[in-house]
Amino acid sequence: DVCRTLQLERPEAAKLLARWQAQGLLRRLRQGVYAPVPLTALGQEQVLEDPWIVVPELFGPAYIGGWSAAEHWGLTEQLFRSVCVITTRPVRNKEQVIQGIPFALKHTRESALFGTRGVWRGQVRVNVSDPARTIVDMLDDPAIGGGIRHVSDCLETFLSGGETPATALIATAERLGNGAVFKRLGYLLERRGGPDDLV
Repeated sequence: DVCRTLQLERPEAAKLLARWQAQGLLRRLRQGVYAPVPLTALGQEQVLEDPWIVVPELFGPAYIGGWSAAEHWGLTEQLFRSVCVITTRPVRNKEQVIQGIPFALKHTRESALFGTRGVWRGQVRVNVSDPARTIVDMLDDPAIGGGIRHVSDCLETFLSGGETPATALIATAERLGNGAVFKRLGYLLERRGGPDDLV
């Protein structure tokens, strides 16, 4: 981007970025990825005002999921420190800290990139799992939902949301194709008092 915008050769662009970083105007997030430092954050360690905006660049194709999506859609009031990201890129370290912000990563296959909505965060469009996909992902892997008790609370909030949420939930679970999702869903519905909400 720097080469194209400023019409520089790659070595000159790299030197310019290094100089800007040394001056504190940019912060290097990863090789080849930099974030501008807002004037209000000069001299501070953490410069990202919204950690979601780096997700497409650092982890894409990816989407915000799990507890982070549950917070976004109002399925929980619990606040989590880390950002949960579902990515198709290979994941060596499931926990990564970038600019002091922890990211919890989970790998998925490309064919499982569905059930998301684009959300604008400033000038960056970030994909977030829709409410039904959020619940299905957390039933698939309760760890990204903060544990099965928290997933149960999110499911309760989701089912009390009206406008036939159960239809979307079942359709999303069938498309994902993991039987464990239905087993966990059945268990949680039995504890809730029965599957009437899904009929």
